[in-house]
Amino acid sequence: MATKRVQFSHSPIPYLFIVPQLAIIAVFFFWPALQALYLSFMLEDPWGLSSQFVGFENYVELFSSSEYLSTFAFTLLYSSIVTVFSLGVALVLAVKANAILRGQSTYQLLLTWVYAIAPAAAGIMAYFIFNRNIGVVPEFLNSFGWDFRPDTNSFDATAMVILVSVWKQVPVNFVFFLAGLNSISKSVREAAQMDCESDSRRFWTITFPLLAPTAFFLLVINITYAFFETFGLIDTLTQGRPGGSTTTLVYKVYQDGFIGADLGLSSAQSVVLMLLVLLLTFVQFKFIERKVHY
Repeated sequence: MATKRVQFSHSPIPYLFIVPQLAIIAVFFFWPALQALYLSFMLEDPWGLSSQFVGFENYVELFSSSEYLSTFAFTLLYSSIVTVFSLGVALVLAVKANAILRGQSTYQLLLTWVYAIAPAAAGIMAYFIFNRNIGVVPEFLNSFGWDFRPDTNSFDATAMVILVSVWKQVPVNFVFFLAGLNSISKSVREAAQMDCESDSRRFWTITFPLLAPTAFFLLVINITYAFFETFGLIDTLTQGRPGGSTTTLVYKVYQDGFIGADLGLSSAQSVVLMLLVLLLTFVQFKFIERKVHY
């Protein structure tokens, strides 16, 4: 006996509600991405008056440039350090704040207000704090024998950028970790205390696995932050100096495209950066998410 498929009528109204969002994605993501892909195969006139198809010449020039390869390596190292320390510090603060019985909201407010500061404003504040002439940090470090010179020393400049980037990202991680800790039921925490006396063992065997979905989400967010959203901090703090040692991939796109007016080369860098982030995201969802229990 043949089965009859039943079809229900659908209203077009739900689709109309997502049209604005789809339009925004198309205009501000897909169209620029396609434009960057197109321009990466072209040699553009600085004034935008003419263009010439050069194939993969821009990509060959990129990966044969020692300057770009060092920027690539620095971006991977910088993003890894910022992600690890941002998540680690936020997790410690969230655990400590969750254990506070009185005044917990006050501690939460003090730890989250930093997130309200724009990256450019945070960079300007950090510039004065780390300034060798008027800053308090160089004076403090000099008292311990560290001649802190972020304007001429690559290590000092890198340490400064990493520290400010971590400081800026810790609050949002703290909020999510604290929310994850609060979502763990009281009965589970009480049972864990009865079964395991060691605080550290109880945390790593019970609490942290329950936080795994939150930690995985924050891992993706923090990698994206380190690759893209630190542009304002670097631009106001070092502008890639000294000698390009603190230049990230996204900042080099700005330098070559907007300052150097080499649209073809900067577009090729944009495509490489986009593919790199997509690859990292794929690896995270393909391999790391398998260890996450929802």
